[in-house]
Amino acid sequence: MALTIDDHEVEVPEGSTILQACRAEGMEIPTLCYGPTITPKNACRVCMVEVEGSRVLVPSCSRRVEAGMVVRTDTERTRHSRRLVLELLGSSVDLSLTADVERWNEQYGADPARFGPPGGPQLDRDDREVGHHHEPDGTTAETVEQPVKVDNPLYVRDYAKCILCYQCVDACGEQWQQTFAIGVAGRGFDARISTEYDVELPESACVYCGNCIQVCPTGALMFSTEHEMRAAGTWDDDRQTVTDTICPYCGVGCTLTLHVQDNEIVKVMSPPDSGVTHGNLCVKGRFGVQHVQNRPE
Repeated sequence: MALTIDDHEVEVPEGSTILQACRAEGMEIPTLCYGPTITPKNACRVCMVEVEGSRVLVPSCSRRVEAGMVVRTDTERTRHSRRLVLELLGSSVDLSLTADVERWNEQYGADPARFGPPGGPQLDRDDREVGHHHEPDGTTAETVEQPVKVDNPLYVRDYAKCILCYQCVDACGEQWQQTFAIGVAGRGFDARISTEYDVELPESACVYCGNCIQVCPTGALMFSTEHEMRAAGTWDDDRQTVTDTICPYCGVGCTLTLHVQDNEIVKVMSPPDSGVTHGNLCVKGRFGVQHVQNRPE
C-alpha cells in the first residue's frame, strides 16, 4: 500500500499502522504506552502525527495506513503536542527510569518543571475519601502520592512511575495471561492500577508470571532484586551481560533473556519477537532462577 510520509513515497503491507510504516523507513516516532505485544490503547498521546484531511492529530500507534495517505511526522503542530505531553507526564509522574525520555525532552524542548517543582503539597487518598478540599497553590503538578508497594518477595509496584498505559492490565487480562488480577480502579484523577478490591498481591488472583513487568515501560513494576539493588546503588546496566537461553523447566521451549551482574542473575525477561513466548513467561521461567546460583558457603 502506497502512502507519503514527510514527502517520501513509501510502500508498506496493508494493515500496517503509521508507526510501523515510519519505523520501517527508519523514522523515529516517540512512544511511551506502545508495546509490540499489546494492542495499542492510545493512552500516552506522544506518538501523534498529522494526516492530511484530518482535523485533529492522530495516534500513529493505532491508525492504519490508507492508500494515498499523506502523513507529516515533524511539524510545529506535532512538536508542540509532543512537548506538552512530555511536560505534563514529566511533571506528574516519575519518568527517571523510562527509556529515551530525557533525550526526547531535549529534542522537543520539553521542560516539565514549568508546571511546578516536585515536592509540593499533595492530595492523598484519605483526603479524597473524606471529602477534604485542597486549594491549589501553584507549587506542584504531581500525581497522587503512592508509596512503593512491597508485599511479596518477587516484584514491587511503584505507581508513582505509572503513566496508566494499561499494558500491564492487558497482559494480565484477555490479551495474554487471562488471570485478570489487576485492573483500573477509580475514575478521572483517581484512576490507578490496582488489584481486585485493592488487596495485597499475595491475596489477589496474581500467579506471578511477571508478564506485567515485561510490558511496563516506566519501571512502575520491577523485580525485587532490581529494586533492592537500585536502592543500594549497586544496579549497573553497564556491568550486566544479557544472554538468551532456553527455560529448563518444561518442554515448551520458552526463551529466557538473562540479565547477569557480578555472576548473579538479577532479572529475567523474554524476547517480544519470540515465536514461542511473545515475551511471556510463567512464574518458574520468570522467577525460578535461584537453583542456578545456590552456592555452598
